[in-house]
Amino acid sequence: QLLLQEDPILIRPFKGHKAAVTGVDFNPNTSALASSSLDRFLMIWNLRPQSRAFRFVGHVEAVTSVQFSPDGHLLASASQDRTIRLWIPCIHGESSALKAHTAPVRSVNFSHDGQFLVTASNDKSIKVWSVHRQRLLFSLFQHTHWVRCAKFSPDGRLIASCSEDKTVKIWDATNKICVDSFTDYEGFANYVDFNPSGTCVVSAGSNHIVKLWDIRMNKLLQHYRVHRAGVNCLSFHPSGNYLITASTDGTLKIMDLLEGRLIYTLHGHKGPVLSVVFSKGGKKFASGGADAQVLLWKTNFDAFNYKEVLKQHSRRIHTDDPPHLLDIYPRSPHPHDRKSESIEIDPSFDVTDTQTLDPPITDISSSMHFSSLDDMSSEDLRYRSTLFSPRSSRRRLEDEVESAVCTVNKRIGISPALGNALEHIVEQLDVLTLTISILEQRLTLTEDKLKECLENQHKMLLQARQGE
Repeated sequence: QLLLQEDPILIRPFKGHKAAVTGVDFNPNTSALASSSLDRFLMIWNLRPQSRAFRFVGHVEAVTSVQFSPDGHLLASASQDRTIRLWIPCIHGESSALKAHTAPVRSVNFSHDGQFLVTASNDKSIKVWSVHRQRLLFSLFQHTHWVRCAKFSPDGRLIASCSEDKTVKIWDATNKICVDSFTDYEGFANYVDFNPSGTCVVSAGSNHIVKLWDIRMNKLLQHYRVHRAGVNCLSFHPSGNYLITASTDGTLKIMDLLEGRLIYTLHGHKGPVLSVVFSKGGKKFASGGADAQVLLWKTNFDAFNYKEVLKQHSRRIHTDDPPHLLDIYPRSPHPHDRKSESIEIDPSFDVTDTQTLDPPITDISSSMHFSSLDDMSSEDLRYRSTLFSPRSSRRRLEDEVESAVCTVNKRIGISPALGNALEHIVEQLDVLTLTISILEQRLTLTEDKLKECLENQHKMLLQARQGE
């Protein structure tokens, strides 16, 4: 029985979207999960038990992509309404729109330091934005068809992009030039990403194929023919050893990149799977599908010695020969086809808890479109409160108060006076958190201005010396 825990398991489904889920992402401490949908809404699902979910209203057309900033204080979304929105994931739902694309925006991605944002659009361009200044820095034009995805490398020096022009391009983000291009004549890539070390790029193909390139050697290392339909999304495990893919064939598949093998096929969605992502620590992953569901999974297998699992697992009938060096660094493209001995997991049989009640949902409208702190009134400042800050002990206390209120309410009924008192406590905690948040932002602005002044002073001194 213990061996069964080595397999990924479905923790629970989340239902609240009214149309296909196009993107999913965890916040840094894996306490919350964001999702985007064709229903025009963003959702934030609190992963703590018996917590409510929040629906963010702001985009006027389908939302195509969503991502938390590395510190969890911002949420970025891309939409078919041609805008990108930066949200503060809070109960007042403030967001600001970034406008420069002239066609639907397909993807959004933060740099790993959180300072920049890269977006890809049907206008055939890739755009890079300053997050702090909320303005466009530059555009990259070389693709000749819709750009479906663009991602920063882990060190931020490179950008990878894929387009319906059947190319995957690598860009030097500093010099703003294309430094490499991989062509696939069989189809185009729906999604592209760097591995955690930044040495390889992987693409999810409309032609059912997953391809892995080493960008140092400019060589295709591996390609996997494991899906029966187009691959829509993929995600690297933080270790870099595993890759999970989401496909129109209705399955998720997990590959062991070191062994060059498919190890798991996961069923759960009814219809195409459009998005998938590992949590920052790799212990969980989430998927979103055309069935409007978000599924939360527990990884499990990464906590065990993989060789021992292969030896002992009761449901594996065959084991492959030890991997050849060419499996990892082949001289020519090395195919990996679907293998019958991979484990098939169907949550309807393997999972115990799929009956959890859907969380209550609170709608949050983006009534404000702030561009700076000075644009916010004192009333706005009073009511702003951050929900999912990784360091927010206030939020944890609020959750406990809310949970306690619900429990007491159910069991013994609660007096209006006590309810009002608890609400007042939460309100005061909101104001306290707000004050700290505003001070942090003011300090950041001051530091930026100081840095600018010092740079200007340095330039003036150099000019004065040159004049002398």
